[in-house]
Amino acid sequence: MGEAARYESELVVKNDLAVVAEVRRFVRLVTGQWGLDDFVPCLVASELVTNALRYAAASDDDVTFRIGRTDDGALWLEVQDATCDLPRIQRADAVSEAGRGLFIVDQLARCWGVRPLSGNAGKVVFAVLDPS
Repeated sequence: MGEAARYESELVVKNDLAVVAEVRRFVRLVTGQWGLDDFVPCLVASELVTNALRYAAASDDDVTFRIGRTDDGALWLEVQDATCDLPRIQRADAVSEAGRGLFIVDQLARCWGVRPLSGNAGKVVFAVLDPS
């Protein structure tokens, strides 16, 4: 794929869904420094972190969020957690309050995917967003 992040900022968050607002503030700060709109990056970051906290992290596991730029100026977002369970796009019904996270990421990102960590230490879920 050839889209490695050039520089990045990192935020380690505790397993508490309340930290998703902290992640959005972090994304606003970083994207603001780069002169980028923050709406889509905040939405995608929220979905990636929420999925990691809800489905992939044990109650005492931290989740690491990273944000960077690719060589062509795109935004690189990734979340690292300690499980090897692969995320999947779910089919949500019209009244469901959950299950749309990866669908949203899939619709807004140039691409997204999963990288396993060596030694079954977990995975990284990433999304690449075109600059706006």
